[in-house]
This record gives sequence, C-alpha cells and structure tokens, in this order.
Amino acid sequence: MRGGFHNPAVLATLSSLRIRNLALVEELEWQIAPGFTAITGETGSGKSIIVGALKLILGERADKTLIRTGADSCTVEAVFEVADGVQLDRALEEQGVEPCEDAQLIIKRVFSAAGTNRQFINGSATTLAVLKMLGDGLVDLHGPHDHQSLLADAQQLALLDSFGEAAAVRGKYDAAYQRMQGLIAEHESLSTSESALEREVDLLRHQVHEIDSAELRADEEEELLARYAVASNSRRLLELSTQLLGRLSESEEAVLPRLGEIGKLLRDLERVDPAAARFTEAHLRAATELEDLAQSLQQYAEDMDLEPAQLAQLEERVTRLETLKRKYGGSVSEVIAFGAVAAERLRKIESRGEDLERLIREIAAARRIVAEAGAELSAKRKAAAPKLARNVTAHLRDLGFQKAEFSVALRNHTEPSAHGLEAAEFLFAPNPGEPAKPLKAIASSGEISRVMLAVKSSLAAQDTVALLVFDEIDANVGGEIAHAVGAKMQALSKAHQVLCISHLPQVAALADAQFVVTKDFSGGRTISRLQSVTGKARVEEIARMLGGKSDSALAHAKTLLKPR
Repeated sequence: MRGGFHNPAVLATLSSLRIRNLALVEELEWQIAPGFTAITGETGSGKSIIVGALKLILGERADKTLIRTGADSCTVEAVFEVADGVQLDRALEEQGVEPCEDAQLIIKRVFSAAGTNRQFINGSATTLAVLKMLGDGLVDLHGPHDHQSLLADAQQLALLDSFGEAAAVRGKYDAAYQRMQGLIAEHESLSTSESALEREVDLLRHQVHEIDSAELRADEEEELLARYAVASNSRRLLELSTQLLGRLSESEEAVLPRLGEIGKLLRDLERVDPAAARFTEAHLRAATELEDLAQSLQQYAEDMDLEPAQLAQLEERVTRLETLKRKYGGSVSEVIAFGAVAAERLRKIESRGEDLERLIREIAAARRIVAEAGAELSAKRKAAAPKLARNVTAHLRDLGFQKAEFSVALRNHTEPSAHGLEAAEFLFAPNPGEPAKPLKAIASSGEISRVMLAVKSSLAAQDTVALLVFDEIDANVGGEIAHAVGAKMQALSKAHQVLCISHLPQVAALADAQFVVTKDFSGGRTISRLQSVTGKARVEEIARMLGGKSDSALAHAKTLLKPR
C-alpha cells in the first residue's frame, strides 16, 4: 500500500449506520441527523452495540464471538457526509482508494465466523491500518476502553497550538525543521567512515565505467535484438534465398527465361488480335516485378553472407546488454538512469570536502532559523497553556469537580523535534493534595470522560474531529451536575455532531433527538431494536429514566423537555 497514510482532518458527520448480525442486533438501519442525539434504554438492552459497531468502523479488531448466534457473518456499514473532501480524497487516492462521491464517505466492515475479515472504503478494499488511521480523524469515542485522539501527546500539542492560534508559526517551524533535517541527512550520507567511502568509491567507479564504456542508447535494444535474431539464422536464410534465386533466374527450370518464351507467344497473339495487347502489358508488368524480386533477393543473400566475426560481434553486444540489465535494471533506460545516479553520487563523494563545508554552513544557518521559529512557537505555547488550563478547569467546576485542577505542562527538549522545542502534556488532579497525573493515567473511565468533555468544551472551535461519541460518561453523577453534562454536550453540538449513550434523564432531555434501545424475545430469540421517540413516547421514556411512569414522573419529564 504505497506510502504512509497521512491522516487528514475530516469534517464529516455520520448520516447512517447499518448493522447486520452483530450480537443481539439482527438487522438495523439507523438514520442520524446532525446535532445532539441521545441513546437510552434499560440496562442490558444492547445500547453498547452502537458503540461496538462504531469501533469496528473505526478500525478496531473484529471479534468473531460478536457474530449473532446462527449467522455466518456480520456486516457494519457507515455513511458520513463530508463537508470538505479535497484533502481527504487526496489521502485516499494515495492509498489506492476511490475518492468520495456526492460528498459521502462510505466505510464497510465484514467479518465471518471462519475468521475472514474485510474492510472497504468507498467500495475499495483496504487494510485495517488505513481504516484505523482514517477513523482517528473521524470520531472521538469517550467511555470505557475508548477511542480518544486527545490522549495522544502529538494531538495535545496540536490542540494547544490551535487554541493559541499558532498555526502560522507552527507551519513556519515545520518547514524550517524539515529543511534542517534534510541537510543533516545529506551531511551524514557524505560523512561515513573513510574506509567505507573508499569501498563505495571503488564500487561506484566500476559501475560508472562499466555503464559508460557500453555507450548505451535508450532505443538501441529493440533494433539490436531484431538484427541478432536475423543474424543468428543467417545460414538458413542464405540457403532459402539462394534456392529462390535459382527458381527465378539461375536453374534450368527458372521462371524468368520461361517468361521470354511466353512474351514471344503473346506478341504473336497480339499481331492476330490487337485487342490482346492487354495481355502483353500484363506480362511486361509481371516480368518487371519478378526481375525486381530477383535483384532484391540477390542483395538479401549477399547481406546474409555474414562473416563469423560480425555474428560474434552482435552476440557479444547482446550479452553485454543482458549483463548490464541483470546488474543495474530491467531495461537499457533503467541502466542508463542507474549510471547517472551513480555518477552523481561519485561526484559528490569525490568533492565531499567542499560539499561538507557547504553543508556545515547551511546546517548552522538552518539551526538558527529553527531556533528562531521554535522560540516564537514556544512563546505562543507558553502564553496559551495557562489560558487553556483555566478554561478547562472552569468547565470541570460545572461538571462536579469543585476542587480539581487541570494544567498543561510544557517540557523542553534537549534538541528541536518535529513538533517544536518542547512537548505538551495535559495533567489532571481530581482532589486537593493529590499530584496531577497525565490524562492517559487516569483510571476511572467516568472521570476521564468528564475531563474529556471539559477539554472538548474548551476546544470546540479548534477541534477538527466532527463526531463526538460519549458512552455513559455521566455515570455516578446526578442532579445539577447531570444537567451540566447535558448542557455541555448541547453546546458542543453547535460545532460538532454529538452522540451520547446515557442513563440520565437530565442529559437525554437536552438532546435534539432521542432513540431508545429495547430488547425483545421473539421466535425463541432475543433481539435488540432501536427506535426514535418523540412527543408522548419521549415524555414516557424520560419518565421511565426518572424512575417510573407516575403522574409526578411524567410531569417532571415534561418539565425537563421544555426548551430552555
């Protein structure tokens, strides 16, 4: 699969999800709108299957035990509506994948009980690695064993740069760093040990001499092989052409002498019947053609009468070309190209003293540019880090972490890196007196999910992942905090598509749309179903989540569903 897949920012929303024979789901086709969507239902009804299906779409490994009992295979297919697919299409085409049509990205996973696992993007078969890297730019999943781009160090640094509006400075640094690395690599290539260079020079000189001395022409091989094929059969060709000449002009039964007799008879015929002149003319033309043929065959036979030395010369040339092709390329053109590259490498090594001095000067200048761009980028980061920390901490207060602290640690590198002069790490201290820990070290899934919600809320405008999925991140919260969680998601849905699997009525009531997962027993089988609830049905579902369908629960549900 070609070069590495460079994951583009994919501004895309999920418009439909189809599931067939996954766990308790026999057949499901879910149409999803932008905005905030809540998925609710009784414990054990199968809400997690939605997340499981999304994880398969995002490239997580398939477990054949998930295939519905009695089925041979499972299929999951998702359709994303792409806002701007230019960069995405370019990345897909680099991997041999069809570009998006009608601004739709279609991802499909199929896996069987026999262990066969196939994945497709826009109908093109692809690898699981490509699917996973694409998924990293499509969806953020937050919940147990989640799929979180925010846990990656590079992504944390990128988000800090985006929050600090440092994109232009980061681009300037990236260009300077890449140029410096290129110069360093060139210098290292010329700075190998003297003995290794001597061996390489000897080899290069031999290769260049061998190719140059052959005086190759790119168009030579076809003509040479044709000449050699004829020359190697010259004895037989000479024999055949001599026989033909004999039949035409040299043997007792030759054709041309007989044509003279025929011509005399035709002239006698013409004297008796002038209208027969046309036969005489035809005879003349035929005789002329045969005489030309005899002369051409005579010349052909003389050309075939090769000296052994000429044949040996052709044979030697063919052998030489074949030897060069075996060593340096599959065609004469490739051999010539190899020779040019070897000659340039030899030139650089032989003049490496001058080149090394030049490169040392250029590397020093490049380091200064990197240091200047890096210092400018560092200043942006140092200014943005405390602002981001305060912003996230404020959101954490709303989500029930009254004493928690969020911070952004910047640690200087000893040498410039591809990402700048420092690394960034998001740290979280949930309780006073406890040391701050990196986000990826937080053990509680509910805790980290609410931290992620706070970070997402702070970075909503900068975050390029369009679809956010929260899987029961409201565990162990209630009351006003539950409402705050829902409010954060509602606010996020202005810039993102938000899907939330929730057991809290305060969260579900704030969603733009609500779907309920139910579990039915039919025909001796258990089946999970997903259905939209609106109006009275939604009021009843919110009431169920509140604890029942009593009058007070229904009244409370109506209150929660009132627009705020």
